[in-house]
Amino acid sequence: MAEKNVKVGLVGFGTVGCGVAKLILEEADSMAAKTGLRLQLACVVDVDTQSARPVKLPDGILTDDLKRLLNDDTISIGVELVGGTDAAKDVQLKMLHAGKDVVTANKALLAEHGNELYKTARENNRCIAFEASCAGGIPIVSGIRSGLTANNITAMYGIVNGTCNYILSNMTAKDEDFSEALAEAQSKGYAEADPTLDISGYDSAHKLAILASIAFGYEITLDDIFVEGIEAISKDDIRYGGEMGYVLKLLAIGQKDQNSRISLRVHPSFIAKDNSLARVDGPFNAVSIFGSAVGQVMYYGRGAGMMPTASAVVTDIIDVALGNSATTFRHLNVKPRSETKSLIEKIGDTVSRFYIKVMCKDRPGGVAQWSRVLADHEISISGALQHEGIGPDNTVPVVIVTHPTRQESMTGALGDIEKLEVIGGRPVCIRIVDIPEDKET
Repeated sequence: MAEKNVKVGLVGFGTVGCGVAKLILEEADSMAAKTGLRLQLACVVDVDTQSARPVKLPDGILTDDLKRLLNDDTISIGVELVGGTDAAKDVQLKMLHAGKDVVTANKALLAEHGNELYKTARENNRCIAFEASCAGGIPIVSGIRSGLTANNITAMYGIVNGTCNYILSNMTAKDEDFSEALAEAQSKGYAEADPTLDISGYDSAHKLAILASIAFGYEITLDDIFVEGIEAISKDDIRYGGEMGYVLKLLAIGQKDQNSRISLRVHPSFIAKDNSLARVDGPFNAVSIFGSAVGQVMYYGRGAGMMPTASAVVTDIIDVALGNSATTFRHLNVKPRSETKSLIEKIGDTVSRFYIKVMCKDRPGGVAQWSRVLADHEISISGALQHEGIGPDNTVPVVIVTHPTRQESMTGALGDIEKLEVIGGRPVCIRIVDIPEDKET
C-alpha cells in the first residue's frame, strides 16, 4: 500500500509540543507501517525560537510566524498547544478559516468557547479533535464518543487532576499537611508554581464540561458546574474519614436521572475504601462510567505529562488524517442551551450523605444542642466518632456521618450550628459519594 504524506503544523512548542514533535520525528516509520500515513512536521510556531528544548527540530522548521502555517495549503492539520484561552482561540479560529483541521489539548478553551469553535469548524467544513484535552494519555473522549455509543450514560465519576490526586494521596499515606504535600508536588513537577487552577477544582471542571457534554448530549457551560477545591482540606479530616472507612478524592461528577436532569459538580469527596477509584493514587487519573448496556467501565492511566498527552495528540492527528475524526465530529450532536439549561440540577437540590466535624466545647449538653439543630433540619445521623483530648478553646473534635439529605438542608443546618455558643469555629462539611460498582454476586 502506498504511503500518504500528511503535513502537520504545530503551534506551541512547550512541554506537550516538544512531546508531539518528538513522536512525529522519531516514530514516523512505525506509524506509517501501521496506518499507511507518514506524518511530516512542516513547521513549528512559537514566540520563543531561542530557548533550548529536549527535542531537536530539523533546520528551518521553527518559526515565530503563524502565517507560515496558515498560508501553506499543503498543511492540512494544525495543532494548537498554546494553552490559555484568548491567544489559543485566535489561533484555532485562524486555522479553521484557513481550511485546516484542528487538533488541541486545550480543555479550558473548549470548556469556555467550545460551542463557538465547533460552529466555526462546521461552517468551514473542518473538524476539531480534542482527545488530549481531558485526561492526558487516557482515551476517554473516544471511549465515550465511540466505544459507548450504544449506551445511555447515566453517571460518571472521575479523578481527572493528577496534581490534586497526588496531594491528597500524600496527605493520606504520609499524614502530611496540605502545604507540605503541595510543596512536594511542585518539587516533582506535578504542580505548577501557581497551582490555583488545579487545587481550586477548575481544571477538573473544564474537563467535566467537555466529558459531560459528549456523554449526556447536552450543551454545557462552566456555569452549570458546582466547583469546590481542596485548599481547605486538613490531614485530620482525612484521618478521621479513614477511621470511618473512607478515602478522600477530588471527584468530577456527572449524573443523569430518569427525568433527564443532570447534576454536575467538582468537590472533595469521601468514597468507600474498597471502591476502585479509592485505589487510584499519586498523579494518576481514572474515570468510572455507567452505561445502560455495558454497566460500569473504568478508564485509568497517566492523565498528564509530556509523552502521555503527546500520545493522545498524535493519535488525534492520525484519526483526522484517516478521516475518522471528520465523521465523528460531524455527528457530534448536543441539545442546545434552550433545551438543556432547565435540566441542570442546582447544587442545593443534590442529595448525598455528609461527613461533618465540629469542635465542640467540653461541657454538658453541647452535643445535644447541635444534634437538635440537625434534627430541626430533618437530618439524620448514621454514625459518629469522638476522640479523647482537648483542642483549642477547650474543644473536642466530634465527627458525624449523616444519612442522605439535600444540600440545601445541610447548608441551613451548618449555618445554625456555627451560631451555637458551644461550637468553636466553623464546622467542616465534606460530601460522601456512594459510587455503585458492578461486582459479581
